[in-house]
Amino acid sequence: MEPSSPFDLIRRQGGAGPLSGVKVLDLSAYIAGPYGCTLLADQGAQVIKVEPPDGDNLRQYPSTLQAESRAFMGVNRSKLGIALNLKSAEGLNALLRMVREADVLVHNFRPSVPRRLGIDFDRLTAINPRLIYCAVSGYGDNGPMKDKAGYDQVLQTMTGICALQGKRGGPPEIVYGSVVDYYAAALLAAGVSSALYERERSGLGQYVGISLLRSALTMQSARLIYVEGESLDIGRDMRSGGVTGIHPAREGHLYVSANTPRFWRALCEKTGMHALMDDPRYDTVRKRAEHAAEIVPLLHAALATRTASEWEALLADDVPCAAARKVEDMFDHPQVLAENIMTSIEHPVVGRYRGVAEPICFGRTPGPAPFAAPVFGQHTDAVLSTERVAEGGAA
Repeated sequence: MEPSSPFDLIRRQGGAGPLSGVKVLDLSAYIAGPYGCTLLADQGAQVIKVEPPDGDNLRQYPSTLQAESRAFMGVNRSKLGIALNLKSAEGLNALLRMVREADVLVHNFRPSVPRRLGIDFDRLTAINPRLIYCAVSGYGDNGPMKDKAGYDQVLQTMTGICALQGKRGGPPEIVYGSVVDYYAAALLAAGVSSALYERERSGLGQYVGISLLRSALTMQSARLIYVEGESLDIGRDMRSGGVTGIHPAREGHLYVSANTPRFWRALCEKTGMHALMDDPRYDTVRKRAEHAAEIVPLLHAALATRTASEWEALLADDVPCAAARKVEDMFDHPQVLAENIMTSIEHPVVGRYRGVAEPICFGRTPGPAPFAAPVFGQHTDAVLSTERVAEGGAA
């Protein structure tokens, strides 16, 4: 049977997911918006990624893959991909036709841009009152910074993440891995899902605002408590200090967390630091942090007798710990394999590759199998042809 809608071109293998049947237009670029839409796709949503004529800029980021961007592939799985020039009447009209049957539209334009393009909330919800309209921005929709471009590391630096990441008394340090972007993506998936749930009762769509500023501050909720009357200049660093952290072993490095009495006693027993086990000077996390200069050299001397991997096996379930690994080691880690977090996917240019595929585990509706991120403009002709057929039938 011929597809009657561009979204019908997405035919997933495997079981249904909790969002199967939800139709999403992804106009966003970089990481936060696109990966938020990927999280929706992982749960079964049908996602069409709409790129401008010069493509998502993430495609241009450094990559040791010659044919495609590794970052783009990782952030945009399980989507159809089309290229549209929204500044042209033809491109805009094509998008507006798809909006009529979409459930969700996501973009990351600065707040002043959508109206200029003709895709602002008021116009699109007039076309489709059930539309969930999600806007991802750097700083939100209001205030003096609303039209500034916002990026992960800019917001990290602005909101204190870098200052607290650095060593005490040292310079600020970036937290690599786009943590603000990825947390914003999680907020996007949660916010859109909640709006879809509410729509089942009201029958109406709504605006959903996600910003990197909100993301960066929300992920620091445990630090951002200011009690009336106290000084602003207080310690907000949540690091336990001293014992809890990464330490050198005979070979490699080991992260150890020994914040509870049980774990502290187990660490002392396993490492041979028996004299410290019941010493009242070290019987709380705070005391151990205060006496770190005494404890840490003894811990390092003990850890120097074995490799990090040997300590990981020896401490086992008694002390939370991990030998420091490279990210590449995760492809074949037995726990990752047991949880089915990685899968094998066929890409039309790169070939078969392995990557993340199941970020959430659903018991009854596990969701369909993932498929590869689109090559630039891969599905443009098919999508627009389907649109023209549907438009002709409607006429």
